Amino acid sequence: MTAFPVFLLGLLLGLSESLLSPEQLKDMSVQGSKYITEQFENAINGVKNMKVLMDNTGKEHQEILHSLEETKKNKEEALRRALDSEQQLTEKQEVCNETMLALWEECKPCLKQTCVRFYSKTCRSGSGLVGRQFEEFLNRSSPFTILINGEKIDALTKEDEEQHMTLEDLEDGYSVVEDSVDKIFQDSIKAFGQMRQMFNSPFHRSFLEPQWNPFPIQRLGFPFSGSERRRERSLQFNPYFTGNFESLFEAAQKMMERNHHLAHNGMMWNGREGNATDGKMVCRELRRNSAGCLKLQEKCEKCKEILAIDCSGIDPVQQHLKETYVDSVRLAEKFTKQYDDQLQEFRDKMLNTTGLLERLNQQFGWVSRLANMTQNEKNGIFQIATVYSKTKSGEDPSDTKVTVKLFDHDPFTFMVPGDIPMEDPKFGELVAAEALKRYKTEVIEAA
Repeated sequence: MTAFPVFLLGLLLGLSESLLSPEQLKDMSVQGSKYITEQFENAINGVKNMKVLMDNTGKEHQEILHSLEETKKNKEEALRRALDSEQQLTEKQEVCNETMLALWEECKPCLKQTCVRFYSKTCRSGSGLVGRQFEEFLNRSSPFTILINGEKIDALTKEDEEQHMTLEDLEDGYSVVEDSVDKIFQDSIKAFGQMRQMFNSPFHRSFLEPQWNPFPIQRLGFPFSGSERRRERSLQFNPYFTGNFESLFEAAQKMMERNHHLAHNGMMWNGREGNATDGKMVCRELRRNSAGCLKLQEKCEKCKEILAIDCSGIDPVQQHLKETYVDSVRLAEKFTKQYDDQLQEFRDKMLNTTGLLERLNQQFGWVSRLANMTQNEKNGIFQIATVYSKTKSGEDPSDTKVTVKLFDHDPFTFMVPGDIPMEDPKFGELVAAEALKRYKTEVIEAA
Protein backbone atom coordinates (compact mmCIF):
# COMPACT_ATOMS: atom_id res chain seq x y z
CA MET A 1 0.00 0.00 0.00
CA THR A 2 1.58 3.34 -1.05
CA ALA A 3 2.42 5.63 1.90
CA PHE A 4 1.59 9.33 2.04
CA PRO A 5 4.55 11.46 0.73
CA VAL A 6 7.26 11.36 3.43
CA PHE A 7 8.20 15.06 3.25
CA LEU A 8 4.58 16.20 3.75
CA LEU A 9 4.06 13.62 6.51
CA GLY A 10 7.14 14.94 8.34
CA LEU A 11 5.96 18.53 8.01
CA LEU A 12 2.59 17.72 9.57
CA LEU A 13 3.82 15.39 12.26
CA GLY A 14 6.66 17.69 13.24
CA LEU A 15 4.10 19.91 14.96
CA SER A 16 2.88 17.02 17.06
CA GLU A 17 4.33 15.72 20.24
CA SER A 18 3.61 12.17 19.19
CA LEU A 19 5.48 11.39 16.02
CA LEU A 20 4.33 8.49 13.86
CA SER A 21 6.63 6.88 11.40
CA PRO A 22 5.45 5.94 7.92
CA GLU A 23 5.51 2.33 9.09
CA GLN A 24 3.16 3.14 11.99
CA LEU A 25 0.78 4.90 9.62
CA LYS A 26 0.92 1.88 7.37
CA ASP A 27 0.12 -0.46 10.28
CA MET A 28 -2.84 1.73 11.26
CA SER A 29 -4.05 1.68 7.68
CA VAL A 30 -3.82 -2.11 7.64
CA GLN A 31 -5.92 -2.27 10.83
CA GLY A 32 -8.50 0.05 9.31
CA SER A 33 -8.52 -1.88 6.02
CA LYS A 34 -9.35 -5.09 7.89
CA TYR A 35 -12.34 -3.36 9.50
CA ILE A 36 -13.56 -1.96 6.15
CA THR A 37 -13.14 -5.40 4.56
CA GLU A 38 -15.21 -7.03 7.31
CA GLN A 39 -17.94 -4.42 6.91
CA PHE A 40 -17.92 -4.89 3.14
CA GLU A 41 -18.24 -8.66 3.53
CA ASN A 42 -21.08 -8.25 6.04
CA ALA A 43 -22.86 -5.90 3.65
CA ILE A 44 -22.43 -8.30 0.73
CA ASN A 45 -23.89 -11.12 2.82
CA GLY A 46 -26.72 -8.82 3.89
CA VAL A 47 -27.56 -8.10 0.25
CA LYS A 48 -27.51 -11.85 -0.45
CA ASN A 49 -30.07 -12.28 2.32
CA MET A 50 -32.22 -9.58 0.73
CA LYS A 51 -32.15 -11.46 -2.57
CA VAL A 52 -32.97 -14.78 -0.89
CA LEU A 53 -35.88 -13.14 0.94
CA MET A 54 -37.19 -11.62 -2.28
CA ASP A 55 -36.88 -14.92 -4.17
CA ASN A 56 -38.76 -16.78 -1.42
CA THR A 57 -41.41 -14.09 -1.46
CA GLY A 58 -41.65 -14.57 -5.21
CA LYS A 59 -42.65 -18.20 -4.70
CA GLU A 60 -45.36 -17.19 -2.22
CA HIS A 61 -46.39 -14.48 -4.67
CA GLN A 62 -47.00 -17.05 -7.37
CA GLU A 63 -49.10 -19.18 -5.01
CA ILE A 64 -51.23 -16.18 -4.03
CA LEU A 65 -51.74 -15.19 -7.67
CA HIS A 66 -52.83 -18.73 -8.50
CA SER A 67 -55.36 -18.71 -5.65
CA LEU A 68 -56.62 -15.28 -6.72
CA GLU A 69 -57.12 -16.50 -10.27
CA GLU A 70 -59.15 -19.52 -9.12
CA THR A 71 -61.34 -17.39 -6.85
CA LYS A 72 -61.79 -14.82 -9.59
CA LYS A 73 -63.12 -17.49 -11.98
CA ASN A 74 -65.61 -18.74 -9.37
CA LYS A 75 -66.71 -15.21 -8.54
CA GLU A 76 -67.25 -14.24 -12.19
CA GLU A 77 -69.19 -17.44 -12.88
CA ALA A 78 -71.51 -16.78 -9.92
CA LEU A 79 -72.06 -13.20 -11.07
CA ARG A 80 -72.81 -14.37 -14.60
CA ARG A 81 -75.44 -16.83 -13.34
CA ALA A 82 -76.98 -14.16 -11.13
CA LEU A 83 -77.21 -11.69 -14.00
CA ASP A 84 -78.69 -14.33 -16.33
CA SER A 85 -81.36 -15.36 -13.82
CA GLU A 86 -82.11 -11.70 -13.04
CA GLN A 87 -82.65 -10.98 -16.72
CA GLN A 88 -84.98 -13.96 -17.13
CA LEU A 89 -86.93 -13.03 -14.01
CA THR A 90 -87.23 -9.44 -15.22
CA GLU A 91 -88.70 -10.58 -18.53
CA LYS A 92 -91.22 -12.83 -16.78
CA GLN A 93 -92.27 -10.12 -14.31
CA GLU A 94 -92.84 -7.64 -17.12
CA VAL A 95 -95.02 -10.14 -18.93
CA CYS A 96 -97.03 -11.25 -15.89
CA ASN A 97 -98.16 -7.94 -14.50
CA GLU A 98 -98.51 -4.61 -16.27
CA THR A 99 -99.59 -3.00 -13.00
CA MET A 100 -96.10 -3.54 -11.65
CA LEU A 101 -94.60 -1.62 -14.56
CA ALA A 102 -96.95 1.30 -13.96
CA LEU A 103 -96.05 1.36 -10.27
CA TRP A 104 -92.38 1.24 -11.19
CA GLU A 105 -92.68 4.38 -13.31
CA GLU A 106 -94.10 6.21 -10.26
CA CYS A 107 -91.62 4.62 -7.90
CA LYS A 108 -88.50 5.76 -9.76
CA PRO A 109 -88.85 9.56 -9.43
CA CYS A 110 -89.75 9.20 -5.76
CA LEU A 111 -86.67 7.07 -5.16
CA LYS A 112 -84.41 9.55 -6.92
CA GLN A 113 -85.86 12.53 -5.05
CA THR A 114 -85.57 10.70 -1.73
CA CYS A 115 -81.98 9.71 -2.50
CA VAL A 116 -80.91 13.25 -3.42
CA ARG A 117 -82.65 14.70 -0.36
CA PHE A 118 -81.02 12.18 1.97
CA TYR A 119 -77.57 12.66 0.40
CA SER A 120 -77.81 16.47 0.54
CA LYS A 121 -78.72 16.32 4.22
CA THR A 122 -75.99 13.82 5.12
CA CYS A 123 -73.08 14.76 2.85
CA ARG A 124 -71.28 17.98 2.03
CA SER A 125 -71.34 17.91 -1.76
CA GLY A 126 -71.96 15.74 -4.79
CA SER A 127 -75.74 15.28 -4.58
CA GLY A 128 -76.18 16.20 -8.25
CA LEU A 129 -73.71 13.56 -9.41
CA VAL A 130 -75.18 10.88 -7.14
CA GLY A 131 -78.68 11.77 -8.34
CA ARG A 132 -77.70 11.42 -12.01
CA GLN A 133 -75.90 8.14 -11.38
CA PHE A 134 -78.89 6.74 -9.50
CA GLU A 135 -81.30 7.86 -12.24
CA GLU A 136 -79.18 6.07 -14.85
CA PHE A 137 -79.25 2.94 -12.69
CA LEU A 138 -83.05 3.09 -12.34
CA ASN A 139 -83.58 3.63 -16.08
CA ARG A 140 -81.70 0.45 -16.92
CA SER A 141 -83.43 -1.52 -14.17
CA SER A 142 -86.88 -3.04 -13.78
CA PRO A 143 -89.41 -3.30 -10.92
CA PHE A 144 -87.93 -6.69 -10.21
CA THR A 145 -84.85 -4.83 -8.93
CA ILE A 146 -86.78 -3.95 -5.76
CA LEU A 147 -88.15 -7.45 -5.25
CA ILE A 148 -84.71 -9.08 -5.26
CA ASN A 149 -82.58 -6.38 -3.66
CA GLY A 150 -81.08 -5.59 -7.04
CA GLU A 151 -78.53 -3.19 -5.56
CA LYS A 152 -76.52 -6.26 -4.54
CA ILE A 153 -75.63 -7.12 -8.13
CA ASP A 154 -74.57 -3.55 -8.85
CA ALA A 155 -72.53 -3.45 -5.62
CA LEU A 156 -70.84 -6.76 -6.44
CA THR A 157 -69.99 -5.49 -9.92
CA LYS A 158 -68.46 -2.34 -8.46
CA GLU A 159 -66.59 -4.43 -5.92
CA ASP A 160 -65.19 -6.59 -8.73
CA GLU A 161 -63.87 -3.50 -10.52
CA GLU A 162 -62.26 -2.15 -7.35
CA GLN A 163 -60.66 -5.49 -6.52
CA HIS A 164 -59.15 -5.53 -9.99
CA MET A 165 -57.69 -2.04 -9.41
CA THR A 166 -56.43 -3.12 -5.99
CA LEU A 167 -54.61 -6.08 -7.53
CA GLU A 168 -53.08 -3.79 -10.16
CA ASP A 169 -51.79 -1.48 -7.42
CA LEU A 170 -50.38 -4.36 -5.40
CA GLU A 171 -48.69 -5.84 -8.46
CA ASP A 172 -47.17 -2.48 -9.32
CA GLY A 173 -45.83 -2.15 -5.78
CA TYR A 174 -44.48 -5.70 -5.83
CA SER A 175 -42.69 -5.05 -9.13
CA VAL A 176 -41.05 -1.91 -7.75
CA VAL A 177 -39.71 -3.82 -4.74
CA GLU A 178 -38.58 -6.79 -6.82
CA ASP A 179 -36.81 -4.64 -9.40
CA SER A 180 -35.12 -2.59 -6.67
CA VAL A 181 -33.77 -5.67 -4.88
CA ASP A 182 -32.51 -7.06 -8.18
CA LYS A 183 -30.71 -3.78 -8.87
CA ILE A 184 -29.08 -3.74 -5.45
CA PHE A 185 -27.96 -7.33 -5.86
CA GLN A 186 -26.55 -6.83 -9.36
CA ASP A 187 -24.75 -3.64 -8.35
CA SER A 188 -23.33 -5.39 -5.28
CA ILE A 189 -21.97 -8.16 -7.50
CA LYS A 190 -20.38 -5.50 -9.68
CA ALA A 191 -18.83 -3.81 -6.65
CA PHE A 192 -17.55 -7.16 -5.39
CA GLY A 193 -16.00 -7.92 -8.76
CA GLN A 194 -14.11 -4.62 -8.73
CA MET A 195 -12.80 -5.17 -5.19
CA ARG A 196 -12.38 -8.94 -5.04
CA GLN A 197 -8.62 -8.74 -4.50
CA MET A 198 -9.16 -7.70 -0.88
CA PHE A 199 -11.16 -10.80 0.08
CA ASN A 200 -9.93 -14.08 1.45
CA SER A 201 -10.51 -17.22 -0.59
CA PRO A 202 -13.33 -18.77 1.51
CA PHE A 203 -15.46 -15.63 1.26
CA HIS A 204 -14.67 -15.26 -2.42
CA ARG A 205 -15.86 -18.81 -3.12
CA SER A 206 -18.97 -18.54 -0.91
CA PHE A 207 -20.16 -15.39 -2.62
CA LEU A 208 -19.63 -16.67 -6.12
CA GLU A 209 -21.43 -19.97 -5.62
CA PRO A 210 -23.47 -20.99 -8.70
CA GLN A 211 -26.71 -19.56 -7.38
CA TRP A 212 -24.98 -16.20 -6.88
CA ASN A 213 -23.06 -15.89 -10.12
CA PRO A 214 -22.94 -12.39 -11.64
CA PHE A 215 -25.41 -12.99 -14.44
CA PRO A 216 -28.85 -11.46 -14.97
CA ILE A 217 -31.44 -12.92 -12.62
CA GLN A 218 -34.19 -14.77 -14.45
CA ARG A 219 -37.55 -13.41 -13.32
CA LEU A 220 -40.41 -15.57 -12.26
CA GLY A 221 -43.32 -15.44 -14.68
CA PHE A 222 -46.72 -13.98 -13.90
CA PRO A 223 -49.89 -15.92 -14.74
CA PHE A 224 -51.82 -12.71 -15.40
CA SER A 225 -51.76 -11.11 -18.81
CA GLY A 226 -50.40 -7.58 -18.77
CA SER A 227 -47.76 -8.29 -16.12
CA GLU A 228 -44.94 -7.03 -18.32
CA ARG A 229 -46.93 -3.88 -19.03
CA ARG A 230 -47.35 -3.38 -15.27
CA ARG A 231 -43.62 -3.95 -14.76
CA GLU A 232 -42.73 -1.35 -17.39
CA ARG A 233 -45.15 1.12 -15.81
CA SER A 234 -43.74 0.51 -12.33
CA LEU A 235 -40.19 1.13 -13.56
CA GLN A 236 -41.21 4.63 -14.58
CA PHE A 237 -41.70 5.64 -10.94
CA ASN A 238 -39.21 3.29 -9.27
CA PRO A 239 -36.81 5.36 -7.12
CA TYR A 240 -33.29 4.06 -6.66
CA PHE A 241 -33.62 1.59 -3.83
CA THR A 242 -30.87 2.81 -1.49
CA GLY A 243 -31.94 5.91 0.41
CA ASN A 244 -35.47 5.86 -1.02
CA PHE A 245 -36.84 2.60 0.28
CA GLU A 246 -38.48 4.24 3.29
CA SER A 247 -40.60 6.45 1.02
CA LEU A 248 -41.53 3.37 -1.01
CA PHE A 249 -42.64 1.62 2.16
CA GLU A 250 -44.74 4.63 3.22
CA ALA A 251 -46.32 4.79 -0.22
CA ALA A 252 -47.22 1.10 -0.02
CA GLN A 253 -48.74 1.66 3.41
CA LYS A 254 -50.94 4.47 2.11
CA MET A 255 -51.97 2.28 -0.79
CA MET A 256 -52.99 -0.45 1.68
CA GLU A 257 -55.18 1.96 3.66
CA ARG A 258 -56.85 3.32 0.52
CA ASN A 259 -57.69 -0.06 -0.90
CA HIS A 260 -58.72 -1.40 2.50
CA HIS A 261 -61.46 1.23 2.84
CA LEU A 262 -62.70 0.65 -0.69
CA ALA A 263 -62.83 -3.09 -0.22
CA HIS A 264 -64.74 -3.21 3.06
CA ASN A 265 -67.30 -0.41 3.21
CA GLY A 266 -69.62 -1.67 0.49
CA MET A 267 -73.13 -2.92 1.35
CA MET A 268 -72.79 -1.79 4.98
CA TRP A 269 -75.43 0.93 5.04
CA ASN A 270 -78.94 -0.19 6.05
CA GLY A 271 -80.82 2.87 4.74
CA ARG A 272 -81.13 4.59 8.12
CA GLU A 273 -79.56 7.77 9.40
CA GLY A 274 -76.71 7.41 11.90
CA ASN A 275 -74.00 9.38 13.66
CA ALA A 276 -71.33 11.54 12.02
CA THR A 277 -68.94 8.62 11.54
CA ASP A 278 -71.65 6.50 9.93
CA GLY A 279 -72.60 9.48 7.75
CA LYS A 280 -69.09 9.70 6.27
CA MET A 281 -69.21 6.00 5.47
CA VAL A 282 -72.64 6.36 3.84
CA CYS A 283 -71.44 9.27 1.71
CA ARG A 284 -68.48 7.24 0.47
CA GLU A 285 -70.69 4.27 -0.27
CA LEU A 286 -73.31 6.23 -2.22
CA ARG A 287 -70.67 8.05 -4.25
CA ARG A 288 -69.12 4.68 -4.98
CA ASN A 289 -72.40 2.88 -5.68
CA SER A 290 -75.54 5.02 -5.96
CA ALA A 291 -77.67 1.86 -6.26
CA GLY A 292 -77.50 1.77 -2.48
CA CYS A 293 -80.34 4.31 -2.54
CA LEU A 294 -82.69 1.38 -3.25
CA LYS A 295 -82.55 0.86 0.51
CA LEU A 296 -84.73 3.99 0.80
CA GLN A 297 -87.63 2.25 -0.97
CA GLU A 298 -89.72 2.12 2.21
CA LYS A 299 -90.03 5.91 2.05
CA CYS A 300 -91.94 5.65 -1.27
CA GLU A 301 -95.50 4.24 -1.23
CA LYS A 302 -95.49 3.13 -4.87
CA CYS A 303 -92.28 1.19 -4.29
CA LYS A 304 -93.81 -0.57 -1.30
CA GLU A 305 -96.83 -1.54 -3.40
CA ILE A 306 -94.52 -3.34 -5.82
CA LEU A 307 -93.29 -5.51 -2.95
CA ALA A 308 -96.86 -6.73 -2.39
CA ILE A 309 -97.21 -8.08 -5.92
CA ASP A 310 -96.37 -11.75 -6.54
CA CYS A 311 -96.37 -13.33 -9.98
CA SER A 312 -95.02 -16.71 -8.92
CA GLY A 313 -98.45 -18.34 -9.11
CA ILE A 314 -98.78 -17.45 -12.79
CA ASP A 315 -95.44 -18.93 -13.82
CA PRO A 316 -94.00 -21.89 -11.80
CA VAL A 317 -90.61 -21.46 -13.49
CA GLN A 318 -90.24 -18.14 -11.71
CA GLN A 319 -89.69 -19.75 -8.30
CA HIS A 320 -86.79 -21.80 -9.67
CA LEU A 321 -85.26 -18.68 -11.22
CA LYS A 322 -85.56 -16.84 -7.92
CA GLU A 323 -83.78 -19.65 -6.10
CA THR A 324 -81.05 -19.67 -8.74
CA TYR A 325 -80.66 -15.93 -8.41
CA VAL A 326 -80.45 -16.01 -4.60
CA ASP A 327 -77.94 -18.89 -4.64
CA SER A 328 -75.81 -17.18 -7.29
CA VAL A 329 -75.74 -13.89 -5.38
CA ARG A 330 -74.83 -15.74 -2.20
CA LEU A 331 -71.95 -17.49 -3.99
CA ALA A 332 -70.82 -14.25 -5.62
CA GLU A 333 -70.74 -12.58 -2.18
CA LYS A 334 -68.84 -15.53 -0.74
CA PHE A 335 -66.17 -15.50 -3.47
CA THR A 336 -65.96 -11.70 -3.37
CA LYS A 337 -65.19 -11.91 0.35
CA GLN A 338 -62.71 -14.74 -0.27
CA TYR A 339 -60.99 -12.72 -3.00
CA ASP A 340 -60.80 -9.73 -0.68
CA ASP A 341 -59.23 -11.87 2.04
CA GLN A 342 -56.64 -13.12 -0.43
CA LEU A 343 -55.87 -9.57 -1.51
CA GLN A 344 -55.41 -8.66 2.14
CA GLU A 345 -53.03 -11.61 2.57
CA PHE A 346 -51.06 -10.43 -0.45
CA ARG A 347 -50.99 -6.88 0.93
CA ASP A 348 -49.85 -8.02 4.39
CA LYS A 349 -47.07 -10.19 2.98
CA MET A 350 -45.88 -7.41 0.70
CA LEU A 351 -45.79 -4.83 3.50
CA ASN A 352 -44.11 -7.23 5.94
CA THR A 353 -41.48 -8.11 3.37
CA THR A 354 -41.01 -4.48 2.40
CA GLY A 355 -40.51 -3.53 6.03
CA LEU A 356 -37.84 -6.20 6.52
CA LEU A 357 -36.13 -5.28 3.25
CA GLU A 358 -36.14 -1.66 4.34
CA ARG A 359 -34.26 -2.52 7.53
CA LEU A 360 -31.79 -4.74 5.66
CA ASN A 361 -31.24 -2.04 3.05
CA GLN A 362 -30.54 0.61 5.68
CA GLN A 363 -27.87 -1.64 7.14
CA PHE A 364 -26.32 -3.22 4.03
CA GLY A 365 -27.56 -1.47 0.89
CA TRP A 366 -24.69 1.02 0.88
CA VAL A 367 -22.40 -1.57 -0.69
CA SER A 368 -24.33 -1.50 -3.97
CA ARG A 369 -23.39 2.16 -4.48
CA LEU A 370 -19.75 1.16 -4.76
CA ALA A 371 -20.49 -0.34 -8.17
CA ASN A 372 -20.17 3.10 -9.76
CA MET A 373 -18.15 5.01 -7.16
CA THR A 374 -15.27 2.61 -6.60
CA GLN A 375 -12.47 1.71 -8.96
CA ASN A 376 -9.41 -0.46 -8.33
CA GLU A 377 -7.30 2.05 -6.44
CA LYS A 378 -3.59 1.28 -6.23
CA ASN A 379 -3.51 2.60 -2.68
CA GLY A 380 -6.11 0.11 -1.47
CA ILE A 381 -9.55 0.70 -0.03
CA PHE A 382 -8.45 2.58 3.09
CA GLN A 383 -5.44 4.68 3.96
CA ILE A 384 -4.65 6.90 6.95
CA ALA A 385 -2.79 9.78 5.35
CA THR A 386 -2.03 12.06 8.33
CA VAL A 387 -2.38 12.01 12.12
CA TYR A 388 -1.92 15.34 13.91
CA SER A 389 -2.13 16.15 17.63
CA LYS A 390 -0.90 19.20 19.63
CA THR A 391 -0.76 17.41 22.96
CA LYS A 392 2.04 18.68 25.23
CA SER A 393 3.63 17.01 28.22
CA GLY A 394 1.56 17.36 31.41
CA GLU A 395 -1.61 18.47 29.63
CA ASP A 396 -4.79 16.54 29.02
CA PRO A 397 -4.67 14.85 25.63
CA SER A 398 -6.17 16.99 22.90
CA ASP A 399 -8.28 15.69 20.05
CA THR A 400 -6.39 14.04 17.23
CA LYS A 401 -6.90 15.34 13.71
CA VAL A 402 -6.78 12.62 11.07
CA THR A 403 -7.03 12.63 7.30
CA VAL A 404 -8.03 9.39 5.61
CA LYS A 405 -8.70 8.11 2.12
CA LEU A 406 -11.62 5.66 1.72
CA PHE A 407 -12.42 3.96 -1.57
CA ASP A 408 -12.06 6.48 -4.41
CA HIS A 409 -13.57 9.46 -2.62
CA ASP A 410 -11.74 12.65 -1.71
CA PRO A 411 -9.95 12.49 1.66
CA PHE A 412 -11.97 12.91 4.87
CA THR A 413 -10.56 15.01 7.71
CA PHE A 414 -12.08 14.74 11.18
CA MET A 415 -11.23 14.77 14.88
CA VAL A 416 -10.76 11.70 17.09
CA PRO A 417 -11.42 12.28 20.82
CA GLY A 418 -8.24 12.84 22.78
CA ASP A 419 -9.04 10.09 25.27
CA ILE A 420 -8.38 7.56 22.51
CA PRO A 421 -4.58 7.37 22.30
CA MET A 422 -2.85 6.80 19.01
CA GLU A 423 -1.01 3.92 20.65
CA ASP A 424 -4.30 2.05 21.15
CA PRO A 425 -4.23 -1.12 19.01
CA LYS A 426 -7.81 -0.34 17.97
CA PHE A 427 -7.02 3.23 16.89
CA GLY A 428 -6.87 2.37 13.19
CA GLU A 429 -10.15 0.44 13.42
CA LEU A 430 -11.89 3.32 15.23
CA VAL A 431 -10.69 5.77 12.56
CA ALA A 432 -11.93 3.42 9.81
CA ALA A 433 -15.34 3.10 11.51
CA GLU A 434 -15.74 6.87 11.64
CA ALA A 435 -14.58 7.21 8.03
CA LEU A 436 -17.11 4.63 6.86
CA LYS A 437 -19.86 6.35 8.83
CA ARG A 438 -19.05 9.66 7.16
CA TYR A 439 -18.83 7.98 3.76
CA LYS A 440 -22.37 6.63 4.17
CA THR A 441 -23.84 9.96 5.26
CA GLU A 442 -21.81 12.42 3.19
CA VAL A 443 -21.40 10.42 -0.01
CA ILE A 444 -24.11 7.77 -0.27
CA GLU A 445 -27.08 9.42 1.43
CA ALA A 446 -26.25 12.81 -0.09
CA ALA A 447 -26.08 11.40 -3.61
